[in-house]
Amino acid sequence: MIARRSDPDLRELVETFFRSTFSTDNAVITEAVRRMLAAGGKRLRPRITLLAADACGGNAVDQLYLAAYMELIHVATLIHDDVVDNATTRRGVNATAVDYGNRVSVLAGDYLFAWIFKNVTAGYPPPVPNVLSATLADICDGEVLQLQSLGNLDLSPDAYVEIARKKTASLFAASAECGAIMGGGNAGEIAGLREFGDAFGVAFQMKDDVLDLTADERSLGKPVGNDLTERKVTIPMIEALGAGDPNFTAQVRRFYSERDNRGIPSVVEGIERQGGLAATRTRIAGFVARAKKALEPIAAGTAKEELAHLADALLEE
Repeated sequence: MIARRSDPDLRELVETFFRSTFSTDNAVITEAVRRMLAAGGKRLRPRITLLAADACGGNAVDQLYLAAYMELIHVATLIHDDVVDNATTRRGVNATAVDYGNRVSVLAGDYLFAWIFKNVTAGYPPPVPNVLSATLADICDGEVLQLQSLGNLDLSPDAYVEIARKKTASLFAASAECGAIMGGGNAGEIAGLREFGDAFGVAFQMKDDVLDLTADERSLGKPVGNDLTERKVTIPMIEALGAGDPNFTAQVRRFYSERDNRGIPSVVEGIERQGGLAATRTRIAGFVARAKKALEPIAAGTAKEELAHLADALLEE
């Protein structure tokens, strides 16, 4: 049995795997995916997969392929997202569609999904393939719900959470659940880790919404205020509108109807003034607390501590 590793070691194992092992049967798609991987990323999904396996008594190193598949599912969704959103940058480099065109990008994402599931169904027992196929359906459903909600300034917090849960949290939940299954976890551990991933994922999406309004472009890896440019309605906006200021509401309705992006700085300032950012941070703290509580069935140890640390990191400014 290989000794358990710390979280930074697990991340390096994932990076080494991608540099030395990842390849598909299509050279163009392999190149496009490797380029996206080389641009960086937090690798949170594979790290959670490996930590979940470790937390349930398994050897995390044995689940490197499974962890890599989780990140590759995420990459495939990003490739598709950038086509849908007409994005030009991702992780500080050109979006895949900029360099390869929309048609190749869509096919690359489709191929990657199929390639992943071919390997998962061949190499992993039920319910792992079932969990991942259901997750992919949730991700697609969440994307459609988000498209349908564009410009909907009456979107409720509950409707927002449903979108975030499907679009973002579902893959975090699947990463934790599948890691726990392959790590030999019992029913309580598997359920607890899935709940951790779900709550972590919603908090992660909310934090991403805050960063879209507050971070600089270099650290964000894409244009600041991109959600407003696309007329998405995210939780800081929902909270700010919930404050009930008629002047701010009128300003926002004009902005969403006129398609003039010069008003973004003023809208961002208004969101903060109306308490939208502060209220969102309170919601994030609630989901972080829920994620940590979900770890109660997990035995004390380094893996549990590192999962809790990942959740706490979402509270950092």
